[in-house]
Amino acid sequence: MKVTFENPDKVNGLITLTVEEADYKESVEKTLKDYRKKAQVPGFRPGMVPMSMIKRQYGTAVKVDVINKVLGEEIYKYVNENKIQMLGEPMPSSKQEPVDVEGEAPYTFVFDIAVAPEFQIALSGRDKVDYYNITVDDKLIDQQVEMYASRFGHHEKVENYEENDMLKGDLRELDENGNTKEGGITVSEAVMMPSYIKVEEQKKLFDGSKLGDIITFNPKKAYPENTGEITGLLKITREEAENITADFSYQVTEISRYVKAEVNQELYDKVYGKDVVKDDKEFREKIAESMKAQFAVDSDFRFIQDVRKHCEKKVGKLVFPEELLKRVMLNNNKDKGADYVEKNFDMSIKELEWHLIKEQLVAANDIKIDENDIKDAAKEAARAQFAQYGMTNIPDEYLENYAADMLKKKEYVDNLVDRSIDRKLTEVLKKVVKLNEKDITFEEFNKMMGA
Repeated sequence: MKVTFENPDKVNGLITLTVEEADYKESVEKTLKDYRKKAQVPGFRPGMVPMSMIKRQYGTAVKVDVINKVLGEEIYKYVNENKIQMLGEPMPSSKQEPVDVEGEAPYTFVFDIAVAPEFQIALSGRDKVDYYNITVDDKLIDQQVEMYASRFGHHEKVENYEENDMLKGDLRELDENGNTKEGGITVSEAVMMPSYIKVEEQKKLFDGSKLGDIITFNPKKAYPENTGEITGLLKITREEAENITADFSYQVTEISRYVKAEVNQELYDKVYGKDVVKDDKEFREKIAESMKAQFAVDSDFRFIQDVRKHCEKKVGKLVFPEELLKRVMLNNNKDKGADYVEKNFDMSIKELEWHLIKEQLVAANDIKIDENDIKDAAKEAARAQFAQYGMTNIPDEYLENYAADMLKKKEYVDNLVDRSIDRKLTEVLKKVVKLNEKDITFEEFNKMMGA
């Protein structure tokens, strides 16, 4: 097969392939023989169908499939051997003339190829990049202690209602005279949290209530814009809830109050494991240590963002084959259409630019990842998810199982590969560039990040 490549403006490539009969003949004949073995045609025993009949029925389609496969293989072979950095996939060129594959070879095929712009990026100690050290102060530790105390609290029965208490009681629909309606709606052990009632007038009806008290309220007035709350409380359909206007009596049979856990050895053990910390000082130190580790992840994330900005400024504006890339993008998003491409194209180019820059940084610093790196990234992702809910004492075996489940899903694996690369690149670049270290509070950091 003859292959030629033109790239006059460095980014819009044109590859021409001339396919000879020898390039596809053997594969076509083998495929047709396989068809013949499997063909079931009335009047012929299996495997005995005349080859002329097989060729007449399947010949053209098989030839087209084989030629398409050969074209793909040759294009990628040529691109790799000639170190052409192709973006996306080849697209049929407007210079392509009609090809009659039923006629005799040779056949000529022309494809447009988007080529990455040429540039060089390297970082050294002469490159200065900000690095934010997030400080852990007493206020943050106090908030974390409070969060743990709340998380490991418990409900206890009380006799008098206070704000945020949970009530359990018996609901009875009332008639216009304020008496229990015969055949009306009744609900036993209905659970309510009056603090969730938005209408102050209805909410105040529950103030100071005690066990055994009967409160008269109106669900429709209490939840004027929340039909779902009414359906759940009265155990009725949404349609029925729309038409509810009656008052209801509610006799309080139980009051539960959520009580925060005491900050003592029992709480320390629940958070960090049996006897890992022994007193309040160690507890706070352990919290500070955990928060610093988490903040380091946030600081690294911001650092790689700042590296990106620094590199983009250093590289300058890159020229891309925009029209061709829009065709590639549209081909990959046929269900979303041209409007989607126009709306998202600039952002895609920005991400592509960073991808190309990062490729060079990864290669220059000889960064490689293996299965263990990806597994570690999965465990770190799992640990971060649990940490969001205050769960820090997660057994390693549990994290291993959670990570193993993540690695079974391709959409997670692709993301974890990127994470692994970013983690290693971050660690390397922190030693390569000159860090302009700045101390910053957690509140200031969040504000800077737009949180």
